[in-house]
Amino acid sequence: MDYAKHKYEQDRKAKAARKNQAKVEVKEMKFRPKIDVGDYETKKGHVMRFLKKGARVKITIMFRGREMAHPEQGLNVLERLAEDLKDFATVEQQPQMEGRNMHMTVAPIKGAFDAKDDGTNEKGNDNA
Repeated sequence: MDYAKHKYEQDRKAKAARKNQAKVEVKEMKFRPKIDVGDYETKKGHVMRFLKKGARVKITIMFRGREMAHPEQGLNVLERLAEDLKDFATVEQQPQMEGRNMHMTVAPIKGAFDAKDDGTNEKGNDNA
C-alpha cells in the first residue's frame, strides 16, 4: 500500500473521530454553609438548568473564618442538594474537603429530563 494513501486514510479517520466526540462541559456553582432557603432554591434552579443542558456540575461550598470549625454544615447543604437532585443527577464525586472549600460533582442522568416533563414551559407558565 502507498504510504501517502495510508496517511490520508488515518487523517480521515481521526477527523471523523473528532467530529463525533462530545465535549463534556463542567459548570461550577458555589454555595455557602449558611445559605438561606430562597438563595438555595435559586442556585438549585441554576444547577438544574446546567444538568438539563447535559453539563456536569461541580458544587463548591466555600467556608470563611469560623465556618471552618463546622464543616458538617456544608456537608448538610451538599447532602440536601444531592437528595433534591436524585431524580435528575447522580453524585459522581462524593463531598470532600480541600483547603477552605468542599467539593462535590454531579452528572445528569440520561433521559431524566424527558420523562419529568410536568406540562409547563420554560417560564413556568401552564401550556393551557
